[in-house]
Amino acid sequence: MESVMNGSVSAMKTNNIRAVAFDADDTLWALQNHFLDVEREYCQLLAPFGDSEKITASLFETEMSNMTDLGYGCKAFIISLVENAVKVSEGRVEARVIGEIVKLGKRLLHVDACPLHGVEPTLSRLHDLKHADGSRRYRLAVFTKGELMDQENKLRRSGLLRFFDVVSIVSDKTPEAYHALCSQLAVNPDQLLMVGNSFKSDIAPALAIGAYAAHIPFHTNWAHETTEEFEHERLWRISHFSEILDILNP
Repeated sequence: MESVMNGSVSAMKTNNIRAVAFDADDTLWALQNHFLDVEREYCQLLAPFGDSEKITASLFETEMSNMTDLGYGCKAFIISLVENAVKVSEGRVEARVIGEIVKLGKRLLHVDACPLHGVEPTLSRLHDLKHADGSRRYRLAVFTKGELMDQENKLRRSGLLRFFDVVSIVSDKTPEAYHALCSQLAVNPDQLLMVGNSFKSDIAPALAIGAYAAHIPFHTNWAHETTEEFEHERLWRISHFSEILDILNP
């Protein structure tokens, strides 16, 4: 099976696909750029204790050490910001600065979650596609990592909730979590297409269970999500969200 590369569309039919799942952050709406903005301001606040490179490297180390206990999401990130500030300052950071850091982190809980270009009309088209008997052609899902309340709030603010049959927010996107998603959607793995920007979380584990995958990279990427990529017979690489319609040949 050919991949969608540089706007070319695979001629292979995918008539067995019955459900499409979408990552949320940096697939349906932008988020990582907001994290990077916060990180830049954070480094400015902590400038008396080191340069940006040192503080950023230490923050990533702190986030990784907290991953097992705190998981993903804005609230986990805020705790790591504060913990790292104490660490890099050797306990000298002022309470006033800690307060500013908390404000910075909490800003992430209120990002606008405006859908990326092409997302809303594509989801609307997929949602409304029907078989000849009038039944819907695809079940649609949001499948995302993160903190429950934060992700639910972003989904509501995005205005996209109405398109989805299933919303699954998980601590990590393991193959077991993908199998559970298939059960929620009442499909077999080879009837699922997973769409996302992270090869590590959205693509590789979906392919591992026998699903299809469409990789749509975002212009920024969290270092933790960086992984070696590969080609696969059930993988498409797309540049624009609307190309999902070309894959599914509606």
